[in-house]
Amino acid sequence: MAGERNPAVLAQLRHARVQASEEVVVKSLVGDYRREHLFTLGQSLEAYRYYQTLITTCDQEIEEQLQNFDSQLPSDAPQLPPERYPHRPRKNEFRFDMRSELYRIWGVDLTAVPSINALTAYTLLAEVGTDWSKFRNIHAFASWACFCPHNKKSGGKVLSAKTRRSANRVNRALRLAAQALERSTSCLGIFYRKMCARLGRPAGITATAHKLARIIFHMVTTGPAYDQSRFAAEEQRQRKHLESSLRRKAAKLGYQLTPLTQTA
Repeated sequence: MAGERNPAVLAQLRHARVQASEEVVVKSLVGDYRREHLFTLGQSLEAYRYYQTLITTCDQEIEEQLQNFDSQLPSDAPQLPPERYPHRPRKNEFRFDMRSELYRIWGVDLTAVPSINALTAYTLLAEVGTDWSKFRNIHAFASWACFCPHNKKSGGKVLSAKTRRSANRVNRALRLAAQALERSTSCLGIFYRKMCARLGRPAGITATAHKLARIIFHMVTTGPAYDQSRFAAEEQRQRKHLESSLRRKAAKLGYQLTPLTQTA
């Protein structure tokens, strides 16, 4: 748009993730730069820059509004630890440090929970607010988020136990967070894959999102930091329970379980 037409010069501006070689890019940039096409390109470029300005202004307004929330951090609160799973900023992320702001407002770091990022935590803040006493207990919050079975009965018989359909943004955000655990090596990732194998993918996503909702409610209302060792202990307990169950079944069939010898 500035008047440069040399393909070799323009090829130097290609993105680092472009797989094509420089020769291929140079050949693709050789052509007739028609006036109407340049006009359309210029309009698109101006629109892109204008919307980027609006997004930046919107982020600045959000940052200023967040400053009005009272801090829940005590005076001796530890510094926010570095991000557990660092990543490159995505196009829909905020232009300021939203994670630190949420840590100040909540008093706990919700992003320490696997699959929960700053955008998900901000959705909770926008939809629920800082006062969670409106929910009498954790079960009421899970029901409000539409993660509990909605039993339809007729004549004392349960016809359906599916969860209610809802446009709740918290429901949608936590479901997306649950799907992000598909390849996670954390205890929550193990739980997600186990639920999907047992119940199917849709019900597994619901069960994992329900678990995330309960973890978040407990952290926000009681204040403890996320401790993954609790889930590891639960996994160890379930493993011992499964092992004892297999031993009982093997004994009924006249067999005896023998652990494999660990080799180097």
